[in-house]
Amino acid sequence: MPECITSQNSMPRCEKGKFQQPKEISPELEEQISGFSQKTIVLSETLRKFKANVTLDPDMAHPILILSANRKSVRWGDTWQDLPNTPERFDTELCVLGCEGFTSGRHCWEVEVGAGQYWSVGVARESVGRKGEISHSPEGGIWAVGWCWGGQFRALTSPVTPLPLSRVPSRIRVCLDCDRGQVTFIDAGDEAPIFTFPPGSVPGERIQPWLWVEPGSQLRLCP
Repeated sequence: MPECITSQNSMPRCEKGKFQQPKEISPELEEQISGFSQKTIVLSETLRKFKANVTLDPDMAHPILILSANRKSVRWGDTWQDLPNTPERFDTELCVLGCEGFTSGRHCWEVEVGAGQYWSVGVARESVGRKGEISHSPEGGIWAVGWCWGGQFRALTSPVTPLPLSRVPSRIRVCLDCDRGQVTFIDAGDEAPIFTFPPGSVPGERIQPWLWVEPGSQLRLCP
């Protein structure tokens, strides 16, 4: 019987018509694989259980931001829209809030961040400032992460916390726990944790989804 031809890129290797036995998986590796699988299952179940259907509020969006008809995405516009300057609308910061507000329980939603230059995603308290410049930090009533000036992915703490990720996530999951006063950000692609504002960080008031968009960026709330 002819011998099987092997190469560096071949799949199973065999010799004289017999396949080589695969090497056994070490108990340590098997435990790691099992742990990763269990973690992925738990995170997925958490998302399903606490998933919130979030939409954007056009009455709060900065006039240069364009919202989609279904209020699920926002992008930078070319011209300043002629909109009423109500107390609820941001007039300087390029922000928009979600229509939904949360005061108790756990809530998760995902944001597709695309390939824009500068953007941030997170949450803000209902009383966050709408007029003039505001601090993108917990002191300003905002808890977020984003791709910011200087070409760096950061948590918007005070001062900011650089996040040395191997890659910038394309979809970010925001997990808000109102009862613990905590918000966590997860890479929705591989379920890897990004950053957590610790328990007690978020005050006990109505909290809303928050997005910040700079030129060339577009953010979309996933279904």
